[in-house]
Amino acid sequence: MSKFTKDDIFRLANEENVKFIRLQFTDILGTIKNVEIPVSQLEKALSNKMMFDGSSIEGFVRIEESDMYLFPDLNTWVVFPWTAEKGKVARLICDIHNADGTPFEGDPRNNLKRVLREMEELGFTNFNLGPEPEFFLFKLDQNGEPTLELNDNGGYFDLAPTDLGENCRRDIVLELEEMGFEIEASHHEVAPGQHEIDFKYEDALTACDEIQTFKLVVKTIARKHGLHATFMPKPLFGVAGSGMHCNLSLFKSGENAFFDPNGDLQLSENARHFIAGILKHAPNFTAVTNPTVNSYKRLVPGYEAPCYVAWSAQNRSPLVRIPASRGLSTRVEVRSVDPSANPYMAMAVLLAAGLDGIKNKLTPPAPVDRNIYVMNKEERNEAGIVDLPPTLALALEKLKQDEVLVKALGEHLFEHFIEAKEIEWDMFRTQVHPWEREQYMTMY
Repeated sequence: MSKFTKDDIFRLANEENVKFIRLQFTDILGTIKNVEIPVSQLEKALSNKMMFDGSSIEGFVRIEESDMYLFPDLNTWVVFPWTAEKGKVARLICDIHNADGTPFEGDPRNNLKRVLREMEELGFTNFNLGPEPEFFLFKLDQNGEPTLELNDNGGYFDLAPTDLGENCRRDIVLELEEMGFEIEASHHEVAPGQHEIDFKYEDALTACDEIQTFKLVVKTIARKHGLHATFMPKPLFGVAGSGMHCNLSLFKSGENAFFDPNGDLQLSENARHFIAGILKHAPNFTAVTNPTVNSYKRLVPGYEAPCYVAWSAQNRSPLVRIPASRGLSTRVEVRSVDPSANPYMAMAVLLAAGLDGIKNKLTPPAPVDRNIYVMNKEERNEAGIVDLPPTLALALEKLKQDEVLVKALGEHLFEHFIEAKEIEWDMFRTQVHPWEREQYMTMY
């Protein structure tokens, strides 16, 4: 990650002919927000004097306490390559501070920093994340609105001409690389119109910033190709949904704390405790890692998405998989997360769950090295495999009961998240859906 000073920012803005700067932050629902300023206001922004109205942002504050400040993180400076040559647009990701200058506890990015400090108190120096976000590409209609018409009929790792999204995906990769991303792979996914682009792991805060930037780039470049990119977990019935597998590892002073050359599977005790913590809290953090009504249409058997709490180093049906790489690449892959999640909040609860396992020296159950989808309920019970919550409503109830995760979110984020999601569930629950009319209109 580049380290910039204020002088660097002024120099780069001048060299790149930057005319506008987007001061970006993320609300409680994971939506990117921004305040755009002309370059003439850059000094004010870099002096942490740029104010905005927090009462108009989902999950922030009431109208009577609305004044908030944007504190730019200088190391997030990026110039958007696709902006006009006569005046480019750059961005800085910001933390949110209260009017008195203290960090705002309802800012998901600030909150993740707090949980990372608790990790450091346990002696770990880094929590690394390698995300694998998936998305669908749909055609736009003549009015520029998304349709349900897919741009291709490709399948997993298919090549053109079947994969008509290849040119779009290639342009996305080129834009990301120009912005400093290290892209490891890009390919067509299992479902028609579905794609995946993987980038190199980073420390969790940087990786979360990159996930948000990635979403913005994908949507922007897709539109230039006459396509709509969506990170909705399950846009189509009958095909695989979109996940965001999260590869997690803890480091101590440059050494991977999950690797032990002499351990079983070459995993350290810390790795096993971390796995146990993830499995213990998995049903409870699902509301955060899978935060929409639609998320639970993906977490069903038959489409490679994990819906059972188990782990394995061999097969891909459990929630947690241990990829084959060892040494510095030893990691725990959590496969249930989907790309609708607020990445800062998702990493806060995943880290807290894993650290709870380490602090309490929890022992994971035996790995499940067979296909869980073909096991019946009795076999799963015998193996100690529990199900993830089947709906957002049940997931929220699970979250409320988990003191570790409630603490990881902090009082403000927890209360506002629960409130927003219970409203979302109630809107879905009380709506009459087309399926109901198709089933019942003529029957009764």
